[in-house]
Amino acid sequence: MVSWTALSATLIAAATPWAAGAPPLPPPEPVAPRQSFPARRERPPLWRSAASRTGNRLVINGKEQQAAWLWRGEAPQPEELWLPLEVLQGQLGFSSRSRPDGSLDLEWFGVRLIVPPERQRPLGDEVAVEVAGVLATHRVSLRPQETTLELRLPPSRLLQVRSSRQPGLQRVVLDLDGPALVRNEARGLELGLLSDGGHQVQLQALGLRSRSGGSSLQLAGRPPVKVFTLAEPYRIVIDLPDAGETASAGGGSTSGAATVDPRLQALLGRELQWERLVRQVGGERIRINAVRLDPRTSPLELRPLNRSDGMQGLSSLVQLARNEDALVAINGGYFNRIRRLPLGALKDNGRWLSGPILNRGVVAWDRRSLPRFGRLSLQEWLIDAQERRWPLTVLNSGYVQRGLARYTPAWGRRYTALSGSETGLLLHQGVVVERLETARLVAGVALSPGDDLLVARGGAPMPWNPGERLRLEAVPSDPLGLAENIVGGGPLLLQNGQMVLDGRAESFGPAFLGQGAPRTVIGSDGERLWLVTLEGSGPGAPGPSLPEAAQLLQQLGLRDALNLDGGSSTGLVMGGNHTVRGRGVTSSVHNGLGLVAPVRAGGS
Repeated sequence: MVSWTALSATLIAAATPWAAGAPPLPPPEPVAPRQSFPARRERPPLWRSAASRTGNRLVINGKEQQAAWLWRGEAPQPEELWLPLEVLQGQLGFSSRSRPDGSLDLEWFGVRLIVPPERQRPLGDEVAVEVAGVLATHRVSLRPQETTLELRLPPSRLLQVRSSRQPGLQRVVLDLDGPALVRNEARGLELGLLSDGGHQVQLQALGLRSRSGGSSLQLAGRPPVKVFTLAEPYRIVIDLPDAGETASAGGGSTSGAATVDPRLQALLGRELQWERLVRQVGGERIRINAVRLDPRTSPLELRPLNRSDGMQGLSSLVQLARNEDALVAINGGYFNRIRRLPLGALKDNGRWLSGPILNRGVVAWDRRSLPRFGRLSLQEWLIDAQERRWPLTVLNSGYVQRGLARYTPAWGRRYTALSGSETGLLLHQGVVVERLETARLVAGVALSPGDDLLVARGGAPMPWNPGERLRLEAVPSDPLGLAENIVGGGPLLLQNGQMVLDGRAESFGPAFLGQGAPRTVIGSDGERLWLVTLEGSGPGAPGPSLPEAAQLLQQLGLRDALNLDGGSSTGLVMGGNHTVRGRGVTSSVHNGLGLVAPVRAGGS
């Protein structure tokens, strides 16, 4: 129902409501996103008034990784300990879900923690919460030393393996004699458990390859749908997809990463180049993975990688690649890790899944073409019977601000309020069907084909009643917005051979631009598409800053380059193997970019 008018960048610049100084919504506010809002939007950290120490390395039961942490108070026990949500979920085993008011509901072996938005804080480029009390309850020992924090929880003993069938699932329950660490690895799960051969035989019969590593138990096989913990008695619950598979299904070996898809193997060195380099910039050695191909002639196609069930939710990069049969994949654009919602442009095969925000950088392409790069906004208007034009702020986005926003079935089967005091208007085929009060939006509103949901925030007016007809008009700020496929990120690093890094133009704060971190980049040298990851190569090395990344890419011969989400989101999957993992962890992401075989294996 969108009618495209003539392109007008000047009109967009004058009409866009995304001013950096726009006032925030009334409480409850949206939670702080990862690497997304300008620094000036962040609240002052709570710990500045007390003695504190910070670091950038964690050692969890002997395994080292890069991660920010903050300790408030004097040793040996902190008054407050702030850890990234990604660490809690991916390395310790916390389960989480978000509430309509923006609160985060965390649980770990029976200890529950409700974290309101004002207690969710940026820490580096991650969202962090305070968990000193939760860790103390389960006797996790803590030892800070300079920039390293060591966490240790002695292994528990596996007492019993049980299983049951749920609708569409096979549930595996591990009974324990105490809490244990649950770590998500590229090859599966690593559990802080002591087990015996009998348990491993049982797990094998359930389709989980198992291997004991002294004080840990590694599980591989079918990727779990969900993993969570319970207490009284202590349990780890693993929900597996019930696909009727045997333990050996899927063609993988017990070593996981040892097997590479033979289709990729046949292309390497011919249609596809994969180069691994080390270069020095700013006094730091940077490890580079660069995948290159000509999309105009290659048998592989560049495609966005998205979840099939809507915009809310995260997946592993391996799972996103598997869903689309992508032989190569990198992580994509920014997202809100708490709410699991996109924060940038996503367009797949001509369909907007989520609109651009803040005039940030995008990559755009059509089938069998080189990608194009630039900054993009999308202005939409509602036009009523009196020819009055009402601007819309965002389309299918987790970026929340005052005004009218639009949500379509691409968002998912239901929309649930993202902020306080929202009101709504449900349209079908352009006709107002129903006015929706705050309580309805908090409870959730179903979205069906042909529907448009208008959401008013911050008291924005919606002066229309059931039966009135509205039409929609949309104008992108650049012809890039007309491409079949678009993925947003930012900031734009290179364009036409020139360095164009401009954080202010894309509403990124100076701290974000200057910090070192693992990076994911998509670019072009004018002849080939490049998919690139950049990581620090030394122990504890954070990775390049954005200016350093742009300098490196220019030295490699790229003419255009867009920064994508980075930090722990950085990832590269080659032939089903998670080859690069930002900060050494397997992080869930919202979307990705993949090189996809046009015909799936088996001709389907």
